[in-house]
Amino acid sequence: MSIPKKILDEVLALPANGKVELVDVLLASLEVPDKSTDQQWEREVEDRIAAYHRGEIKALKIEEVLRKYK
Repeated sequence: MSIPKKILDEVLALPANGKVELVDVLLASLEVPDKSTDQQWEREVEDRIAAYHRGEIKALKIEEVLRKYK
């Protein structure tokens, strides 16, 4: 591990919510926007909404979805 010990010690001393915030910031810094992927997802969302309006797919209430995982 190449993290300097001083930094690691300071991070480990943070309260849980501070660690969560740090992890969130670090993960966000790894994200690289990809226009092609964003455009594909946009088309997928539009296709699904159109299929819903045509009655080809139905929406489920969140309770129904979560019940599957209990």
